[in-house]
Amino acid sequence: MEEKRAPSLLINNDFYDELKEDWYTRNDHPIALLRKENELRIPWIMSKLINPVNVLDIGCGAGFLTNALAKNGHRVTGIDISEESLNTAKSYDTIQKVTYLKEDAYSLPFKEGTFDVVCAMDILEHVDNPKLLINQASKVLKPGGLFFFHTFNRNLLSYLFIIKGVDWFVKNAPKNMHVYPLFIKPKELKIWLYNENLLTKEVKGFRPKIFSTAFFKLLATKVVPDNYAFTFSKSLLTGYCGFARKS
Repeated sequence: MEEKRAPSLLINNDFYDELKEDWYTRNDHPIALLRKENELRIPWIMSKLINPVNVLDIGCGAGFLTNALAKNGHRVTGIDISEESLNTAKSYDTIQKVTYLKEDAYSLPFKEGTFDVVCAMDILEHVDNPKLLINQASKVLKPGGLFFFHTFNRNLLSYLFIIKGVDWFVKNAPKNMHVYPLFIKPKELKIWLYNENLLTKEVKGFRPKIFSTAFFKLLATKVVPDNYAFTFSKSLLTGYCGFARKS
């Protein structure tokens, strides 16, 4: 399979505008998998943030991470281009502490060195120019600040597991929710980060708990069970997450 980047028109990001309450409630849609990913990722991110910090979440969606961070005492800004998703995020911000803005990740409207932490979870593979997103993230990070990421590796296994697997085994999967050429090899991402003065400190694999009753129930019903879960892994062959520090 080729390594060239796909044009942005091939990736389908429009379906996020249609989800509304489904972000938090629907199990017969791949958005339920994103909720389950966050059940593992959010505590991991929080474990790295000892003191209250100023956080920017790029591509915040309906606010899973942003609202959780705010409840944990952090100062949080979430940006997204989906106004409907932002409206849902605001409605679930029970403490009304998050600043939500409709903004473009390619042109962040913040001064250099504004944030202690920038998060880019499940967005790098949804844009046609992830290097520009990383450039913008680095600019608004303070020296010593942390950049958190989660994305998918580019290889045959990830194609079969992340793209075809979701198409085959999860109901109502939107067409082109992911496109293979936008997946990112870990070595590529490390170079892009390094070029923006972001030194990778940790990378870990991220996958479903495949030998579980919930996993096999998903395969049988095409509905994500409430007890479906993800786990960290030594293998980076499918999904992976990590963080880098700005030098």
